[in-house]
Amino acid sequence: MRDQLSTMLKVAMKAGDKRRVGTIRLIQSALKDKDIELRPSGKTVGEEDISAVLRKMVKQRQDSIAIYDQAGRDDLASQEREELAIIGEFLPKEMEEAEVRTAIAEAIEESGAAGPKDMGKVIAAMKAKYAGQIDFGKASALVKSMLNDRQA
Repeated sequence: MRDQLSTMLKVAMKAGDKRRVGTIRLIQSALKDKDIELRPSGKTVGEEDISAVLRKMVKQRQDSIAIYDQAGRDDLASQEREELAIIGEFLPKEMEEAEVRTAIAEAIEESGAAGPKDMGKVIAAMKAKYAGQIDFGKASALVKSMLNDRQA
């Protein structure tokens, strides 16, 4: 991922795309911050950590867009949307709802979940297998629903 970022930065600099250059530098800076944060523990930044940093940046941009739209600052909202699109290029593609339902069913079977009290087992199994590909905020409601159906 870091090599891809460096390559994309060079391409953007040659093309004179200031927004892309700035956004890629923001990503690299956030990753360096994560490196520094993990250094005392002896851990290194893995793909899951990179995805988490990118998702956090996406969330920040979405929040800013909502605030700028509400305040009538279309210029700033537009800038945030451009950054959001650039950051999104580096994130793994999220799974469709049908794929998420299939993944949940598999995780339920693998974990041996019997009802809603086993929701944590299912989510943990899914996070281990599909980190960065599923919005777990939305998926948890589906897991709960499927576990309730299973218990009934």
